[in-house]
Amino acid sequence: MCGRYTITVSMEELMYRYLINDSTIIHYAPKYNMAPTQQVPAIIHDGKQNRLGELRWGLVPSWAKDDKIGSKMINARAETLLEKTSFKHLLSTRRCIIPSDGFYEWQQQNSRKQPMRIVLRDGGIFSMAGLYDIWTNAEGKRLSTCTIITTSPNKLMADIHDRMPVILRTEDEEEWLRRDNQEIPALMKLLIPYDADQMRAYPVAAAVGNVRNDTCDLIQELIL
Repeated sequence: MCGRYTITVSMEELMYRYLINDSTIIHYAPKYNMAPTQQVPAIIHDGKQNRLGELRWGLVPSWAKDDKIGSKMINARAETLLEKTSFKHLLSTRRCIIPSDGFYEWQQQNSRKQPMRIVLRDGGIFSMAGLYDIWTNAEGKRLSTCTIITTSPNKLMADIHDRMPVILRTEDEEEWLRRDNQEIPALMKLLIPYDADQMRAYPVAAAVGNVRNDTCDLIQELIL
């Protein structure tokens, strides 16, 4: 599962990282405790170029009766994507990237759970593979939502949790985003655990467990 993450870089850094010239995000601010149902920065490809905008985290399929289902669909398991009605058609038509510079997971330590932040060793931005959809309510208002794809843990994550987000290699990002790419077998091969040797995990304060907390001290390494 991936239920909390961070994106603490500036808008300029995001745009530079993904070769984007313009953004539809009006009010952007670094987030130290991104949570489901919030608006999250996301990258899609419009057929010509990458675009940066916002999607609500928690997928609401276009055929859903209402948007309440979104809170239950924050993640999609890579192993069963092609079996689920909500996801299988999106894989060929509506793929996105959710940029991040760290995600949180809770590690069982004796009688308590210790929140951990998992990052790249170089501290850089990484790309979580996602799917998105557009739902329209009875009044015709459109809602764009997304889900983060998860996979089995690498050797680093195995000691922390039994799932991790799919992190795309930099060289695979273009293939994932390209709108004209509908090679499902090839796309599925991208949904694998990221190289554990390129990642590290460290403990953080329990305050991250409250979604109302969203300050830079949440990402500080805790000395146990």
